[in-house]
Amino acid sequence: MILVPFISLFLGVLGAFFLVGPIKGEAGQYLAVACLAGLDTILGGIRSLQEGKFSNDVFVTGFFSNVIIAFSLAWLGDKIFLNLFQVVALVLGARIFTNLSLIRRILLTKWHDARERKRLESLASQPQAETSRS
Repeated sequence: MILVPFISLFLGVLGAFFLVGPIKGEAGQYLAVACLAGLDTILGGIRSLQEGKFSNDVFVTGFFSNVIIAFSLAWLGDKIFLNLFQVVALVLGARIFTNLSLIRRILLTKWHDARERKRLESLASQPQAETSRS
């Protein structure tokens, strides 16, 4: 079930390579908003996986609901002549950068902890090596 968003993303990228030209007009704007919502959900899933809080059900329902909500807001803005595409893009962009920064911090913390653990293990093994020589 977790593979559904990744397969969809892969098919979308694959389809983009075979398109003759850019998608113009409203369809391009809606597609851009849907891609941003999907990317936000994927990065949120990666972040929750790094934090140890990942739930498959939350991820899949979050993926589809984020895409539908973002698409609906953009469509509603189009119908009432407000440019909500920019609002949706701004909010999703902020969430994407927040998720990326948190993923980076988590990975750096894990990397620093692993280095420190390795250093402490090497320090702990040195006295044992010296006492075994005596």
